Amino acid sequence: MTPTPTREPRIMALRRFAVSISVFTVLGHTVLGFEQAYATPLMALAVAYALELGLETVEAWAHRRPVKYGGGVRAVADFLLPAHITGLACAMLLYANSRLGPVALAVTVAITSKYLLRVRVDGRTRHVFNPSNLGIAAVLVLFPWVGIAPPYQFTEWIGGPLDWVVPALILASGTALNAMLTGRMPLILAWVGGFAAQAVVRTAVEGTATASALLVMTGVAFVLFTNYMITDPGTTPVRPRDQVAFGAATAAAYGLLVWFHVVYGLFFALVIVCGLRGVWLAARPAVRRWRAGDRAPLPMPARVPAPRPAAASERHGEL
Repeated sequence: MTPTPTREPRIMALRRFAVSISVFTVLGHTVLGFEQAYATPLMALAVAYALELGLETVEAWAHRRPVKYGGGVRAVADFLLPAHITGLACAMLLYANSRLGPVALAVTVAITSKYLLRVRVDGRTRHVFNPSNLGIAAVLVLFPWVGIAPPYQFTEWIGGPLDWVVPALILASGTALNAMLTGRMPLILAWVGGFAAQAVVRTAVEGTATASALLVMTGVAFVLFTNYMITDPGTTPVRPRDQVAFGAATAAAYGLLVWFHVVYGLFFALVIVCGLRGVWLAARPAVRRWRAGDRAPLPMPARVPAPRPAAASERHGEL
């Protein structure tokens, strides 16, 4: 039986992601200790909604097809779910003090990348970069004075057992969501295992204290990245073995970036791996054609008919 649109795993996952990040944003600014301006998430949502609706309208007009948000209020709400998540993620993870411009730029890069940076896979075009991660990475490169939100802000205004309860709840809800709806548990396990492995390797290579290298995994920022950023279903592989390769590659890229003293390695590592995967997806059809051509049997030479004997008149040059 074909599931109805409201029961599709993708829509259900997006709805739960959107509800989770919305609740977390409200609690963050009222209870936990988020340090961004109150206007930051509101502005990010406004920019994300406007760009998503505008770009979809232009693309639908260019391709002479109906807009994806047509069909009523519910259709519009479901269509805007990715933009909602992207906007709040950029507003939550970037810290630009009271300035709204860098966050607006991050949201702009994130949304527009979905329409500009695409590859064709099995007859359909797909974006390859995690939108919010790409927007955050772009702003960190362009504006060195902008940073990632301080890790302590997620539990700054609470204390005691709640310091452990909040990260545990985020970890449990995110893991359950990925296990039941996104199917990205192989990726998560490979990413976490690879992260631990790169910490051990760095200890052996450059003498980094293993405990210090692993301490990153205990923070709320790492939990959010693991359950809500790297597991984006739209920009990660589907097959389990490919998910394992994706997660392990991201951990390896992070380890190399840290070795070269590049800050914010989590975000840049994911950009690098998504970019390499996009190049491979774009080149894969040509590689398949080349391989098929190599394995194809050599064509049989054309059979040339034997010359017929010349007639007597032809032999003597008669007409």
